[in-house]
Amino acid sequence: MSLDLNTSLPPELGPISWLHGVWEGTGVLDYRLDDDTVHKAEFGQRVSFSNDGLPYLNYSSFTWLLDDAKTPLVSETGYWRLGRDLQDFDAGPGMIPPTATTPYTGVESVEPLRNEREGFDLEVAIVHPNGVNELYIGQVKNARIDLGTDAVVRSVGAKPYSAATRLYGLVEGHLLWAWDMAALGKDLRNHASGRLAKVG
Repeated sequence: MSLDLNTSLPPELGPISWLHGVWEGTGVLDYRLDDDTVHKAEFGQRVSFSNDGLPYLNYSSFTWLLDDAKTPLVSETGYWRLGRDLQDFDAGPGMIPPTATTPYTGVESVEPLRNEREGFDLEVAIVHPNGVNELYIGQVKNARIDLGTDAVVRSVGAKPYSAATRLYGLVEGHLLWAWDMAALGKDLRNHASGRLAKVG
């Protein structure tokens, strides 16, 4: 499949540059706790992947129930970047500026970051306003992204949530995604999925 890569972004974002932009669509929540309790709903969703010139994508998602009131459901925000060791040409920690020049100056210069599975490692941090922070690791290979939590941090008042996987794919111009989750004392299981189209 031929991907529409955005060459105006920092070269390190080449493998995930096809995500850049705003996506809207609908999805289905279907999370079974037990034989008697299944959370089901249809929702609308708006996802944005933006960039501020640094080698990561800013991510935000907002969902609402597809009821008459379009009741707000959840939001999340985060950052997506290629997984690699940070070097002197990277900023941080904190606000410490880089002390060297990046070697990633074009699409071909990122090729050495390709992994043995012919994809690129990814790190994705997602923050939920209800006290859950997730760090995902995974890979992007062409138009498919596979992610699994490496760590989940919860505030003292957050509901139980221990692990998750997320799958994204570009299919016929639409961003399809699926999210499995281990929460509320249950093992990893289907949680939600959606289909989004790029807008604007």
